Amino acid sequence: MRVTSIEQPTIPLNPDVFKLLRDMLYEHCGVWLDEQSKFFVEGRLQETLRRHRFGSFKDLYYFLKYDARRADEFATMVDLLTIHETYFFREDHQLHALHREILPELMKQRQDRTLRIWSAGCSTGEEVYSVAMLLASQPGFGDWRVEISGSDISQRVLEAARRGVYPASAFRTTPPDVRARFFHAEGDAFRIHDAIKRMVNFFSFNLADVERAAVLPKMDVILCRNVIIYFDLAVKKRVVEMFSNRLRPGGYLLLGHSESLMSLSTAFSLRHLRQDIVYQKEERFSAAA
Repeated sequence: MRVTSIEQPTIPLNPDVFKLLRDMLYEHCGVWLDEQSKFFVEGRLQETLRRHRFGSFKDLYYFLKYDARRADEFATMVDLLTIHETYFFREDHQLHALHREILPELMKQRQDRTLRIWSAGCSTGEEVYSVAMLLASQPGFGDWRVEISGSDISQRVLEAARRGVYPASAFRTTPPDVRARFFHAEGDAFRIHDAIKRMVNFFSFNLADVERAAVLPKMDVILCRNVIIYFDLAVKKRVVEMFSNRLRPGGYLLLGHSESLMSLSTAFSLRHLRQDIVYQKEERFSAAA
């Protein structure tokens, strides 16, 4: 007997409810969706409606507004509406600049022999582990206190990052010898070695909650690549100011190559390195500034 699947009907998203959901998402995490995003949101959240057996998007809105489980569903919704591709050693020339120029410079400057690196918006962890692998290959940090942290608003992607198991597609720009050195095969996937996993700490963090950032220690390098593109101008400015306050004077901010601090901040200057152009916090900007 041949079984055919029955296509589920699409539940329409009313324009007024779209605006309610859009504004709620913006207030929660700073992600801004324009009017043209309505059909994208409608398609992306169909499975969410079916999972909760909601008959309309208004049911989802009330769930997100009043239900005790709304925090987890918010994180899932952000995940669905801001999905972007990630893999090991993405935009690798910037990571080469970190490895070959920024880290040796910091090694000479940091008298306390402490190095802190934060990947803000780390998704499933490929960027954080890429940095850890670079540090493991960097001579001279053996007796340093090195802290590498990754944060994301989504608990789902953080669980995947902590698990540290990745498909072959995550290694599209990874040299075979690097994968062989730091991973071992596990079925059709690859698990990162425990020695690299122990170098990294993951935590949940909403970048729009800038007040909570005050508890974070001062960083030497912050990577926030291909994340602030989802924020509007006002939230971008608050987030970049927060990054400035969490960086040591002379610390580095690495953004995605489609992102710029133009009209966002005067606390940073452009550093033209051999491998890439990055942002460096001006020495004159203290934490109080």
